[in-house]
Parts: sequence; C-alpha cells; structure tokens
Amino acid sequence: MAEHPDSVLVRRGFEAWSRGDMETVGSLMTSDCTHHTPGESQISGHFKGRDNVLGMYRRMFELTGGKMRVEVDSVSVDGRGHAVAANKFYAERGDRGIELKGALIFTIVGGKISDIDECVEDIDESDAFWGKAD
Repeated sequence: MAEHPDSVLVRRGFEAWSRGDMETVGSLMTSDCTHHTPGESQISGHFKGRDNVLGMYRRMFELTGGKMRVEVDSVSVDGRGHAVAANKFYAERGDRGIELKGALIFTIVGGKISDIDECVEDIDESDAFWGKAD
C-alpha cells in the first residue's frame, strides 16, 4: 500500500530538518505557515510566516550547536489535510541533554504545510532545556 501524500510530505520535512536543510523545509510550507510551540522558553510562541518559522528552527540549531535529532515513530493522517507525527526529540545544549516524546499536528493545504501545533510530553523539561525567553 502506498504512503499517503500528506504522510510523505511530513516525513520529507523531518528528513530535511534533521539535515539542517532549511531551504527544503521552507519549500514544503505555505508563505503564511505558523508553528505553535508550547511553554515559556526562548523557542516558545507562535511563529507566523515561513521566515519566522525557519528563524526559530535556525535558533534551535544555534542553541544546540547542531546536536539534535528527531526520530519519527509514526505519521497518522485523516485524508482531509491533517497529519500527526509522533516523535522523540534528542538534543544537547552545553552540559544538558534532553530526550523528549512529543507530537506535531500539521494542517496541510494544497500540498503544503500551513500550520504546525507542537505538543510535548513534559513542557517544564522542555523549558528547562531551552532556557527562559529573554
């Protein structure tokens, strides 16, 4: 059975993100894409517009020195423009490390990602790892 196109899109995004290939990641998003990140850390908030979303991703790479990765456990789709990617995130920052389960809920319009809602297993742990917002 062939993988659903929305699932293929999401997996392609994770693969590009893991390589730090923001050009490809950006090409998979609408220009007005929004990423909602939980918590109160320096990477938390509502990042509106492709450039702001990519800026937040670049900030994550800066803060970790590129020492982060995501393992996708599964991608579930509804066939109506929604996909949920269950994953585990690993990163190092200074003398801290994190291993955190989570999920990203994608809205897909016209074959592009238009909205990403991020959920994590432990918001406090995520905030502690990333550090408070300035």
